Amino acid sequence: MDQIKNRNQLVENGQTESIRRARALALQSLECALKSVDPKQLLRRSLSLRESNLFADGFSFDLKEFKTIYVVGGGKASGVMAKAVEEILSAYLTAGIVNVPYGNIQKTRIIELHEANHPVPDNAGMEGTHRMVKLAEQADKDCLIICLISGGGSSLMPLPRIDVSLEEKRDLTAALLKSGAAINEINIVRKHLSEFKGGWLAKRAYPATVLNLILSDVVGDSLDSIASGPTVPDPSTFDDARSVLKKYHLWTNGPSSIRKVLSDGAKGMIAETPKAGDPAFEKVYNVVIGNNRTAIAAAVDYLQSEGLNTLLLTDTLEGEAKRAGAVIALLARQVVDSNNPIPKPAGIVAGGETTVTVTGRGRGGRNQELVLAAALNLNSAQACVIASLNTDGVDGPTVAAGAVVDGFTLIRAAKLGLDPKEFLADNDSNSFFSKLGDLVITGQTGTNVNDISVIVAL
Repeated sequence: MDQIKNRNQLVENGQTESIRRARALALQSLECALKSVDPKQLLRRSLSLRESNLFADGFSFDLKEFKTIYVVGGGKASGVMAKAVEEILSAYLTAGIVNVPYGNIQKTRIIELHEANHPVPDNAGMEGTHRMVKLAEQADKDCLIICLISGGGSSLMPLPRIDVSLEEKRDLTAALLKSGAAINEINIVRKHLSEFKGGWLAKRAYPATVLNLILSDVVGDSLDSIASGPTVPDPSTFDDARSVLKKYHLWTNGPSSIRKVLSDGAKGMIAETPKAGDPAFEKVYNVVIGNNRTAIAAAVDYLQSEGLNTLLLTDTLEGEAKRAGAVIALLARQVVDSNNPIPKPAGIVAGGETTVTVTGRGRGGRNQELVLAAALNLNSAQACVIASLNTDGVDGPTVAAGAVVDGFTLIRAAKLGLDPKEFLADNDSNSFFSKLGDLVITGQTGTNVNDISVIVAL
């Protein structure tokens, strides 16, 4: 089944046969990317059971040596991951609880799928996280804990420090998301306001054996940043967390309780997050089952199979979405005008995670804003399309995964009386593309490995 629900409409919005062809290629490459990071298939490739021996990447575990096997975790892909793990290991599992986003459609028997909110944490998420901690704290050296981690886990597994309320942490998270802070910066703050993230889950589970199965949504696969690293050492400090809030002008006006926790921590009055060398990590094993490069490589392979000259540009695209969009459009124009850096017909794919500093009152997401900025620089480039989406299917606080533009986008907008510069200035990319019918709609995909942007120039 196709993930992009309105694919036919998006293709037909092309004003010429060549643009419709380019739109179809770009959208199908995104489909291939999404299918390549289906958590169920990734887990089945990474995890295998032979008799009582569990193999995960280069690690092996004799399940007969463990008296109990628990499953915990959270993230946008954790529901699918839990179902796959249960199908493989149901005969050995003792119990489990995994926090998943509201609207989860997966069904399991042994592992409870506990629904909670994303991207702003709620009480349901905190309740589920409390229960994970209870499982971890009752574990001993004869216990194996399988931890399922994917993007979105930071919000879905909240457990604030005792002196910080969930409401205060929630408001701060929302402010950070609007500030333009990078996800690793947001996670530094989250870790130092948490009793669960930043290695604390591993600390509570010690001396149990912990197997982390990770679907990465972090540029560079930094394990301490994926879901804020509940079972890996944290290299950041309370001082780093304070610096992030000061950088984005959220320190002075932030809640006094948060300032006190971070200040007391910086003075050594509160224990730092567990660091490398802590015995808690001696029996922790990490396996990255998939990441952004997995997805963009699949998109490149598809475009190449269709006879296009291809380039995997990067899997570390970061920075302001509107600036990234402008650069991507200039690259597309260079291909169209001079056959550089690769000749037409061309397919270029980039991945990563940009940010949006929200100054307007509109609605949008980083992919929609990136593509709107691209449209302003694409002008009337012939037979050229740019599409971008969030692989989890939810781009910002909208129902869209992303958007698509071509050389006729500004012409179509002008006929409708739409000024793209005004929409971009108001961070209202969702309204702009809704009026054009060029939003990419997938719904929740069940996976999450950052964003993918595609250029097709025929």
